[in-house]
Amino acid sequence: MTEEKIKRINFLANKQKTEGLTEQEKQEQYKLRREYIDSFRQSLEAQLDNTYIVTPDGKKTQVKKVKQ
Repeated sequence: MTEEKIKRINFLANKQKTEGLTEQEKQEQYKLRREYIDSFRQSLEAQLDNTYIVTPDGKKTQVKKVKQ
């Protein structure tokens, strides 16, 4: 996610609060927010894939993905 896209998300959020958005702007806002959430989730999953829990006895256990 680029800095420009984040600025655009913030701009659209402020505009929505003050004067409202057109249908085209609402669609753009939805797509940008979805992209931001997907990017955040991917980053978090990658970080958790490299996270280990160390027990007091020194044993390392990798964090596992919980199935829904």
